[in-house]
Order: sequence, then C-alpha cells, then structure tokens
Amino acid sequence: QVQLVESGGGLVQPGDSLRLSCEGSGRSFGAYAMHWFRQAPGKERDFVAAITWSGESTYYGDSVKDRFTISRDKSKNTVYLEMKNLKPEETAVYYCAADGVLRVHDYGVAYWGKGTLDTVSS
Repeated sequence: QVQLVESGGGLVQPGDSLRLSCEGSGRSFGAYAMHWFRQAPGKERDFVAAITWSGESTYYGDSVKDRFTISRDKSKNTVYLEMKNLKPEETAVYYCAADGVLRVHDYGVAYWGKGTLDTVSS
C-alpha cells in the first residue's frame, strides 16, 4: 500500500506561480512512477504531468508544457509540481497518483491522494 498526501493548494491570481507537494509513504514508494492529474468543476480528470521512478524522464500534458515542472526528491519521498503563469481555467482539484507503470491517463492508476484545490481567480 502507498499513501499519498498533497499540499500547497490555495487561491492565486492569474499569472501567479504555485508549488504543490505530494508526500508518499508505504512500501517501495520510490519504485513507483508518480503523476499529477487535475479535475476542474464539471469536467473529467485530466493528465497533467508524470515522472519515472528514477526521475530521469518527465511527461506533460500539452496545455502545461513549458509552464509546469514535475520533480521528485527520493530522500524525502516527495513529488513536486511547480506551476507558472496559472490561468483561471486551471482552477481544479489536483491529485497526486502513483503506479508501477507510468501512465498518461487516469484509468487503472493504483494509488491516489485525496487532492488539493487550486483556485486561480482575480
């Protein structure tokens, strides 16, 4: 079992930056690929970013490329999502997720955090 706890969400203005954290615990956490997904009100959950267990490779959704950065600190069992130039339409609950396989969709992902709400509004 893997437990994931997100933090760092909040209210920001358009154009602001925000960093989310996801602390993991449990067996073999370091061996999992880590992901961030988000779900805006009334919409489906979308892929945002992912990083391999080694941290050597990262993947991003088209809408966040060049603005978001995913990273992991294995010594702290923590994954981060740095978000820059946030837009109002990116208001969503952001979820951290872990799986033995790196995925770009939420179907079949093994472990999920409860999510953290990010609101982008002036």
